[in-house]
Amino acid sequence: MAITKRFGMIASAAAAGALLLTACNGDVDADGTGAAAPSATAAADQAAERAAEQAGAQSANFLSGTAKQNNAPSGTGDWANPPGKPAVKPVAKKWVQLSAAEAGTLDPVVVNGAGFTLYRFDKDTADPSTSNCNGECATTWPPVVVAPGGKIFIDGVKKSDVGVVKRDDGNLQVTIGGWPVYRFSKDLKPGDINGQGVGGTWFGVTPDGRKAGGGQGADDASGKPATSATLSDEKNFGDPSEGLAGAGCQNAARAGSASSLQASGSLKIWSGKDCKGTSKVVNGNVADLSAIGFDNKIASVFLG
Repeated sequence: MAITKRFGMIASAAAAGALLLTACNGDVDADGTGAAAPSATAAADQAAERAAEQAGAQSANFLSGTAKQNNAPSGTGDWANPPGKPAVKPVAKKWVQLSAAEAGTLDPVVVNGAGFTLYRFDKDTADPSTSNCNGECATTWPPVVVAPGGKIFIDGVKKSDVGVVKRDDGNLQVTIGGWPVYRFSKDLKPGDINGQGVGGTWFGVTPDGRKAGGGQGADDASGKPATSATLSDEKNFGDPSEGLAGAGCQNAARAGSASSLQASGSLKIWSGKDCKGTSKVVNGNVADLSAIGFDNKIASVFLG
């Protein structure tokens, strides 16, 4: 009887020791259910891994130089949108390129790797960076988006001026000077600037995030003086149109007909002949004169 009792005590002690050893090795959790509990080191590693994944999902890699200089594969990134085809609903690309360049009358302006002009939208905000172009707007003005952890090649643009912001649809949109940037669906070839001044809210973006050309409708002549201008009867520079050139005041042959204008610099437009009446200083192209209250109102312009 005593021997049996002694063996029972030894067995109980061994079982308790085994349970203690198991708990110390992390094979039993606090409630005794037997679920494995990770060590402190493993938990820290997992947390660091998750943080890295989250950071990668909200960022991009910045590299100096062009895509070509960085040996980007052909047919990828910005090169995947060939000339002659309109910009479409954006697909996050593994790389995009931002280059300071000249396009049409805009100098400098930022273009992508294929040479297409990039734009900013006045209804967005730069601080904090926020895009307010969604839905149908984002079809006409496809945002420049990059895949999480993708590459942004920087050519003539300061790294400190470039970033990304998460859009409502979850994509990461590239920003310059805090401003989200876009393509324009009616730009069909490199160097087109058909989006400049549209609605009085869309402008090419400079390498530091400002409006290229000084911004249409500005009340100061920040661009070089224009020596010629083309007045179009339709918005977005449609025909019929008439050209004016020279220095000083020039009267329009068809006063009160223009709905858009094109110019290579700054000029003053007037509602009356001989540069009298209401006036407005503009810089470069204005695709929609109604945006600045001058649709079908131009009677004369001052050039030079």
